Amino acid sequence: MTELDRLTALFRALGADDDAPDWAESEAEEGLPQLARYRFLRTVWQDVDAWGTEAPRWVAAYRSDGVAAGAVDRALAAGLTPEDLGELAREVARETAFGVLYALADPTDGSLPAEIEAQLPGWRLAELDPAGEPTGRHLDALYEDFTGLEPKGIVP
Repeated sequence: MTELDRLTALFRALGADDDAPDWAESEAEEGLPQLARYRFLRTVWQDVDAWGTEAPRWVAAYRSDGVAAGAVDRALAAGLTPEDLGELAREVARETAFGVLYALADPTDGSLPAEIEAQLPGWRLAELDPAGEPTGRHLDALYEDFTGLEPKGIVP
């Protein structure tokens, strides 16, 4: 099995389906950490989607205990369903995830003077090999692929 075949199989296992060969080719030929990138974004989407798919569970949990219990009760009393709340929560989670991914790429938000910004640290998400050792490759500009990897069949 070639490295390209191995990578394609791994991308398919993660759900890349028809796009798996393109992702694998980009990693194999360009040396980009596409498998780590895809895996990370897939995990983010699983968390975002859970707000919609798990709405009945979290709505019940929030009603019994939580700072949002009153708001959830009022929303249900106003006629919203757990599924309605799930759609809203998923959209908020999607926007928040995109914002975090964007901030990971560019921490400068314009709220501070340039002379202060120039003194502040930044951050970077780094790829690790299966043994947990740094590969030296970084996952940059994740927000660029986030929307394009939204799971199919999910209605935002």
